[in-house]
Amino acid sequence: MNEKNEHRINHLSASQINLYLLCSLKYKFQYIDKLPKPFKSSGLAFGSVIHSALEWFHKERIRGNGHSLEKLLKIFETDWFSQTIETEILYKNGETPKGLVFIGKQMLTQYFHSDQDTPVDAEIPFSLPLIDPLTGEVLGPTIEGWMDLIEKDDVVVEFKTSARTMSENDLKDSLQVTCYSYAYEMLFQKPPKNIKLTNFVKTRTPKIVTLETTRDKSDTQRFFLIAKEVLRGIQSGHFFPRSSWMCMDCEYGNPCGDWAGNTN
Repeated sequence: MNEKNEHRINHLSASQINLYLLCSLKYKFQYIDKLPKPFKSSGLAFGSVIHSALEWFHKERIRGNGHSLEKLLKIFETDWFSQTIETEILYKNGETPKGLVFIGKQMLTQYFHSDQDTPVDAEIPFSLPLIDPLTGEVLGPTIEGWMDLIEKDDVVVEFKTSARTMSENDLKDSLQVTCYSYAYEMLFQKPPKNIKLTNFVKTRTPKIVTLETTRDKSDTQRFFLIAKEVLRGIQSGHFFPRSSWMCMDCEYGNPCGDWAGNTN
């Protein structure tokens, strides 16, 4: 039995599609072989903790509960401690746990004091059929994920942490943003009027940069076609390494080094 028959894809996410495009062998190790990860990169851990703190903050605001900066920072610090207990964190040169906690608190303090309306909803899950808007073709697996935030007036917000400021081109090419736009239209039967990317930048002096964009049917069709080709590659058992900046933080360095070609 070949790998195509052994592995059935029930769903895809924008992050899975991105991972396959960046390094299909890492996709295989993570989603098909389900190899254990000996560590977590500091960037992944930091982003996860920032997201969880923002989720708590937004949901408290939606419920109308009291929310203090002190509590928000405590949530962040506690979640960061949990991350370091649960798994080994791989830090980049010059990084320290204390330094990342300090940066995270600075970011969240800036966000807490920024001008914000009460959000409509936060961390909205979706599992939807992926349909080509021009031909009506339906991709077999569903598309799944979570929208970070919905604001009033049909505005979708995505949060990203990064070491450098993201550009307009990054936003233009973002499959994640296209996926969120598609999910919003499917869930609410109308396209979002605006999509915002709120970028938490881990520079020496941390900053928050907000970029805005929109999506149309041509973007959705491009997302569909990319997903279709990724699915074809997965089902055909096409997995190979791709050297990039990601290799420095990759949890699968050892099995990648042992890779000797795909065998079905």
